Amino acid sequence: MAKKEATATIRLQAPGGQATPAPPVGPALGQHGVNIGQFVQQFNASTQQLNGKPVTVVISVYADKSFTYEVKSPPASVLLKDAANVAKGSGVPHKEKVGTVTREQLRKIAETKLPDLNSNTIEAAERVVAGTARSMGIDVVD
Repeated sequence: MAKKEATATIRLQAPGGQATPAPPVGPALGQHGVNIGQFVQQFNASTQQLNGKPVTVVISVYADKSFTYEVKSPPASVLLKDAANVAKGSGVPHKEKVGTVTREQLRKIAETKLPDLNSNTIEAAERVVAGTARSMGIDVVD
């Protein structure tokens, strides 16, 4: 079987297990002729365990209007907000701190994000996630 040539690649953020044909999913897929209902059904079935957390999905659309998709992990900022139990990051992160996360929580988030980051080791992934925490006004404590 010959490998199909992708005609478009679409990157979206959608709530895991709760995607609907409404924007942003519907218009982005509709302009490429993808069956929106079929995508939403498959995506929701495969991301049911994420229960509304936003996830990035990369959709490859082929010439015959078929598609494949790859679900990435939730953004580090969402995982950090859950771990620190805060609603949002700080407006002035260098002056006003909004929460704390432990090294253990940081490591767990880094392990979740490792396949999607451009780091080769868990320690490098931890530093990337710690930088995100710092820019959100979340302190990392031992």
